[in-house]
Amino acid sequence: MADLKDKYIRFDWAIKRLLRQKANFDVLEGFLTVFLNQEIKVVEILESESNQTAVDDKFNRVDIKARNSKGEIIIVEIQNTSELYYLERILYGVCKAVTEHIKLGNTYKEVKKVYSISILYFDLGIGDDYLYIGQNNFIGVHTNDQLVVNAKEKNVIVRKSPSDIFPTYYIVRVNNFNKYAVTPLEEWVDYLKNGVIREDTTAPGLQEAREKLLYYSMNDAERHAYDEHINAVMIQNDVLGTAKLEGLTEGRIEGHAEGLAEGLVTGRAEGMADEKVNTARKMLSLNIPIETIMEVTGLSEEDIRNSVHYFKR
Repeated sequence: MADLKDKYIRFDWAIKRLLRQKANFDVLEGFLTVFLNQEIKVVEILESESNQTAVDDKFNRVDIKARNSKGEIIIVEIQNTSELYYLERILYGVCKAVTEHIKLGNTYKEVKKVYSISILYFDLGIGDDYLYIGQNNFIGVHTNDQLVVNAKEKNVIVRKSPSDIFPTYYIVRVNNFNKYAVTPLEEWVDYLKNGVIREDTTAPGLQEAREKLLYYSMNDAERHAYDEHINAVMIQNDVLGTAKLEGLTEGRIEGHAEGLAEGLVTGRAEGMADEKVNTARKMLSLNIPIETIMEVTGLSEEDIRNSVHYFKR
């Protein structure tokens, strides 16, 4: 068992706070280099309406402006949030990343390639792998070939695949990783899941993370805020798990997110009432927005506001 002094901060917390500092870009660059399989240099953390530092920032994304091995500017959008309609959230995040970071008056030529990386600490659908990658390609219905388009760049006609332009999606299902870490990618996923960083690691970014992401390097206030964040994430994941179980019991889930939502709305069995109200009370104490609590628990706004008094009866 790892020594407590070697306890490392979870990446979803670090990326919202510590890795925004230029001095810590090397950790972020190592992470992106390993996952995108090309050398990445971070140019800046892009400021947008989604990069918040409020209590509910764990429900938002982080956008990064970076330069790849070809010298091209790319935008990397990273999400960590547990949410019922997660695929829709990914699509929304990518659309925001494209539109927020193109200046008024620019031509469509200025649209940057976007890589969307989702680090999931909860169950999403059915699948055995811990890493899934999706791209946009156009395939001939009769010929099965891939469409390649011509584009004019610097007075030269170049050929591009749609996947060179359209977003690439990475879904990291950390709970599905159950092996001894050997490759740099496996070492990174091991850290994402278990908070483990090998002392002899040579994976890009992880040696730097060993020095900069130590839990006990934070002051008391920072550690308290971090612990509250982890507690909130655990509550949210537990609620989603309960919703899935309810949906299965009612026969309303067939592997789809709609079943999860129906499980929340229709799972009104008496035995679950206290648990839902208790969950709402805990989420209220963490200042989680009413709208989010309503979506997660299926309770009305009035029920949620009354939940604080529920256990005082």
